[in-house]
Amino acid sequence: MAVSKPARLKVILGEDNIEKLSLPNGIPESLEDLHCSIKTTFGIQGNIRLQYMDQDFGSDFFNLNSTNDLKDLGTVKVILHQTTTDLSITEVVLSHSTSFDLDDTVSMASNDTSNVTHQMSSPESLFSRKEQWPKDFAIPHFSFETELQLEHGNSEYLASGKLLTVSSRTKSDILNRLAEEIFKYKAYPDDTHFYIVAEALIKKHPCLKEPGSSSVWSGWKQRLKYKMGNYRTQLKMQGCVEVSVNSLKAKAATDGFPAKKMKKPKRAEANFYPSLPVGQTCESLEKERLELLTEAEKRKNESVVREKMALTFAYRRQEVVNQELSVRDFRARWPALFRHYEINAEFHRLTAVPLEDTFFAQLDVHMSQLIGVIRAKGGATREKTAEIFHILDQENQQDDCEGELEQLTMAVYVIRKEGGEHHEPPADIGVVIEGVKVLNELPSFTSACALLLGMIYIINLAYPKPLRFTFEVFQKVLLQLDQHKMSPKVQSLFRRLQ
Repeated sequence: MAVSKPARLKVILGEDNIEKLSLPNGIPESLEDLHCSIKTTFGIQGNIRLQYMDQDFGSDFFNLNSTNDLKDLGTVKVILHQTTTDLSITEVVLSHSTSFDLDDTVSMASNDTSNVTHQMSSPESLFSRKEQWPKDFAIPHFSFETELQLEHGNSEYLASGKLLTVSSRTKSDILNRLAEEIFKYKAYPDDTHFYIVAEALIKKHPCLKEPGSSSVWSGWKQRLKYKMGNYRTQLKMQGCVEVSVNSLKAKAATDGFPAKKMKKPKRAEANFYPSLPVGQTCESLEKERLELLTEAEKRKNESVVREKMALTFAYRRQEVVNQELSVRDFRARWPALFRHYEINAEFHRLTAVPLEDTFFAQLDVHMSQLIGVIRAKGGATREKTAEIFHILDQENQQDDCEGELEQLTMAVYVIRKEGGEHHEPPADIGVVIEGVKVLNELPSFTSACALLLGMIYIINLAYPKPLRFTFEVFQKVLLQLDQHKMSPKVQSLFRRLQ
C-alpha cells in the first residue's frame, strides 16, 4: 500500500454554512473509516450514508459503496438519518492539506460493535490492566472462518509464494481482533506499537504481505491506526471513561480541540484513567474515603486500610487527573497513601510494575557499570546528580532543618546528626515535594529515590527540568517503562551500561 497523501475536506453543513476538515492520511481505504472521520469531526449522531458526485454523469450524485470511487477534490454528500422525518445533507469536497494527529481526529464508531460488547462484558478487564506491553506481542486467534483462510493462504505462500487476496470481511475480522488485543495493554498505542503488531501479524501469517507498500507490513500498520481510533470511539459509546474523558463534550470550552489536554498515559501508566469498580459510584467511594480518614488513625489496622485503598484507586486516580490538587491538599484528602507500603501498592495498581523490587533489582544489575560511568565523568556529573538529594546537618533546633526543607520543590533529604560519623545511620531520610515532607524515616537513600519516582507517578507530576534525565534513567532503565522512547542522552548511557 503506497503512502497516502493528506487531503482536505471542504464540508458544506448547509447552504450558507461551510467548514473545512483535514484527513492526514488521505481518503480512507474503507467506507467505514470515512463514515467515522466525518461523524467524529462534526459531532454527527446516528447513522449516515454517503453519495459521491460523478463527473462522467453530469455531476449527478450516486450512492457511495466503495472509497475507490472517490478522487482527490471529489464531492461527497453526507445524508444524516436522525429520525424517519428529520434528515440533513452535508457536502464534502476533498483537497490536499497538512497532516495532524490521526488518533485525535478519526475516532467515530461504525455500526459493528460486537467486538466492543465482548470487551466490555468483563468490567475487570477495563478497570485494571494487569501487565505492561509484552516483549513479544502474541497475535490472537481470529474467527474459525478467517483461521481457515489464513491456514490455506500460508500453505500456498510457502509452496509457491502466492499471496492471499483478503476480503473485506476477513480484513475486518483481523483488525477487530487485533484492536481488542492491543487495548488489553494500551488504549493509546504509539507508532512503535503499531509497527510491532503489524510485523508480528506478517511473521505469523506471511500470506498477508503487501509487496506494493513501503514494507510488507506498512499497509496493515496504517489500517491498525484507523481501526484503533474507531475502536476507541466504540468504547466511548459503550461508556468507557478511559476514552470518553477525552471527548470534546468532556472538555472545557477553552480546550475544545481534540488534541488539547489529552488525558492519556505519558509514562507507560497501564491504568492512567481507570473506570470505577462495578457497583460503585463517586458518592459511595467518597464515603469510603471519609471512612479511610478514621481507619488510617487506628493502630494495627493495615489490612482494612489496604482494602479500602485498593477499592478507591480509580476514584482517587480520576481525582488526580481531573483536579490537579496541590500535594498538601492531596495529602489532606488521602493521608493513608503517604506510607511506604501504600506507595508501592498504588504504583503497582497504576503501572502493573512492582516499584522497589524492580528498581532495586535493575540497580543491582547496572550498579558496577553505573559507578564506572559516573567516575569517568568526574565532578561535574556528581554535582548534577547530587541535586536530587539534600543533606542537612541536624542542629540543636530541628526547626532549622524543617525551614530549609520547606524551600525545596522536590528532593530526597538525608539528615545527619551534628558531629556524627559518615558511616553512622542518618537521623532521618525522607522525601520533600512542593515544600511538603511527604515521607520520612525511610530505610535507605535508594528506597527514597524509588519512592520519590513513585510519588511523581501517583500524583501525576512532571519531572523537574534540571532532573529530567535522572528521572528518565530511573523510569526507562531501572523500571523498564517506555524503554523504546529513550532520549538520545539516556540511550547513550544505556548502551554504556550493557
